[in-house]
Amino acid sequence: MIELRTPGEIDAMRAAGAVVADVHAAVQALAAPGVRLTQLDAVARDVLADAGATSPFLGYAPAATTPPFPGVVCLSVNDVALHGIPTPEELEDGDLLSVDAGATLDGWVGDAARTYPIGTPRPEDLRLVDTTERALAAGIAAATVGNRIGDVSAAIGAVGRAGGCGINLDQGGHGVGRTMHEAPHVPNDGRPGRGLRLRAGLVIAIEPWFLAGGSDDYRVDADGWTLRSADGSRAAHVEHTVAVTEDGPRILTAPR
Repeated sequence: MIELRTPGEIDAMRAAGAVVADVHAAVQALAAPGVRLTQLDAVARDVLADAGATSPFLGYAPAATTPPFPGVVCLSVNDVALHGIPTPEELEDGDLLSVDAGATLDGWVGDAARTYPIGTPRPEDLRLVDTTERALAAGIAAATVGNRIGDVSAAIGAVGRAGGCGINLDQGGHGVGRTMHEAPHVPNDGRPGRGLRLRAGLVIAIEPWFLAGGSDDYRVDADGWTLRSADGSRAAHVEHTVAVTEDGPRILTAPR
């Protein structure tokens, strides 16, 4: 079922989204060569606790065969595209880190992701991140009343394909509300004019994740979570929770 949110409910979701933005700021401030991924997870836990929020990621298990996720954030390094587990691994100079964070506050969820280099950036990583961020901006711009899901997907995909990136459609954006993953699914490529028509009150997470090598293929580690590019190329993942309103798209996970 696809639910439309009232203006008051969207305001409540904005409060959750602001906590997500605070988590990202704290994690990015700490992320540096020599810092362990578990340390980043710990600082995210502190921000959530201070805000009176919880993580929709912690303990999440989408299937009976999937082990509960052990962290409050997903921390994906280099060829890990999504769902990286916070391990004691230390970040190294030149790494590319993707952080996916969520918050549940007063029963409403916010969800957002960022990717950035650690220490000395590689030019090719900066190009990948720029492409992914431009795709996110294009997807958000298309999230207007009267458009369709396919318009959002096509806008994202056009930027990614033009940048030579791999784009897999198995994982993508989604509805957000009382839970982290709700209908509808929002693929990262598609055909304009197709799919659900967007109405005011629809809240979706728009989240391009691109693979630098150009292949759409990925593999999942034995832990059941860590998703890597099949060719070993680096990946970037960016995301915002966005409300479709009569006044245009409203980003609910933007910084305060």
